[in-house]
Amino acid sequence: MDISTLCIHGADDNTHRTGSVSVPIYQSATFAHPSVGESTGYDYSRVQNPTREQLEKIVARLENGADAIAFSTGMAAITAVIELFRPGDHIISSDDLYGGSHRLFEYISRKNGMSFDFVDTSDLSAVRSKIKPETKAIFVETPTNPMMKVTDLAAISVSAKENNVLLIVDNTFLTPYYLNPIDLGADIVIHSGTKFLAGHNDTLAGFLVANETELSEKLRFIYKTTGACLSPFDSWLVIRGIKTLAIRMEKQQANAMEIANWLSKHPKVKKVHYIGLPTHPAYQISLNQGRGFGSMISFEVDNEQTARQILERVKLILYAESLGGVETLITYPMLQTHADIPEEERIRKGINDRLLRISVGIEDSKDLIMDLQNAFK
Repeated sequence: MDISTLCIHGADDNTHRTGSVSVPIYQSATFAHPSVGESTGYDYSRVQNPTREQLEKIVARLENGADAIAFSTGMAAITAVIELFRPGDHIISSDDLYGGSHRLFEYISRKNGMSFDFVDTSDLSAVRSKIKPETKAIFVETPTNPMMKVTDLAAISVSAKENNVLLIVDNTFLTPYYLNPIDLGADIVIHSGTKFLAGHNDTLAGFLVANETELSEKLRFIYKTTGACLSPFDSWLVIRGIKTLAIRMEKQQANAMEIANWLSKHPKVKKVHYIGLPTHPAYQISLNQGRGFGSMISFEVDNEQTARQILERVKLILYAESLGGVETLITYPMLQTHADIPEEERIRKGINDRLLRISVGIEDSKDLIMDLQNAFK
C-alpha cells in the first residue's frame, strides 16, 4: 500500500460498530471490566485508550516499526527514551541538536549520572572515535536543527550494531513520508508529532517507534510508569492531521525548493542550508536514503540588522517558534529554540545573530517570496 494511502487508512478501527468514518474520541479515563480477571483490552487511559491506539497503529505502519507509542509532547518522548539508560551510561549525540534535547541531556541527564559526547554525526569517523565500552546509544537528528546536517543512517547503523549500541533517530523534519530510519538500521525513531504529523499548529504530541517488540515493551513500561500519555482528543487531532500528510509534505517541499533557490540568489543572503539544493554537502546521501528533502530551511544573512529587520517586517510569514504546520513560520534560533545553549557554543555551531530558520507552509510560493522580498528592502 502506498504511503499516501496509509496516511488515511493506516489502521482498521475495530473498537466500534457504528460505521463512523472518523475514529471516535473515547474521552474516558477508565474502562469497566466484564468480570473478575477479564478485560476489554482497555483498563485505564494512561496505559491505553482506543483513540490513541488507532493513532499508534498508523504511525507504526508509516515508520515500518513493530510498535509506536504516543506521548503528550516530543520532549516527553525523548525523556522516556533516556529512561532506558542508567547512571554511568554514555550516549553519542549529534552536536547540532534541537535546543530542548540539548537542555535535557546537559541539565537533567548529566545530573542523573549519564555522560554525553556531542559530535558531528555526519562524520562517521568522528562518531566511531567516541564509542567506548560504556556507550549505550547514538542519538541522531537528520537533518539537524537548525544547521541541516545530514547523517548517513545506513553507515552509522553498521557501527552501532558492531558495538551493540542503540541507534536512535529523530525523524521530525522529514517524517515517514520522506524517510524511514528503521529500514536503514535504526532501533528507535522519534517524532515531535506537534510538527509535520499533526501539521496544523493546534496540538502537542510526541512519538517513539520501536523496531522490535522487546524494546517496545521496555518503552511501554516506562510510558505507563511516568504517565506522559497523549490525550484522546489530541490523538484524534493527530489522526486527522496525518490524513493530509502526503499532500502537505509535497506542497511544502515544492514551496521550500522555490524559496531556497530564491534565497540563494539574494545579495544579502550569505549561505542557505537546505538539503534539497545540489550544493548541500550531503545532497547525494539525502537522495540515496530518503524520498525527499522536506521544507526546513536555515539561512544566514549579511548582518544582525538584516536578520532583525526581516523578523519585524514579514507579514504573511509568522515570526513564531515551532515548525511543520500549514502556516509558514520564521524563527530566530539564537533567541528562541537554542537560547539555552551557551553563546560561545552556539556561535561555534553557526547559530549566530545572522541565522534565521524557516518552516515553509502550504501558501502560494509567490506570496511567500514577495513577503520575504518586502522584508529584505
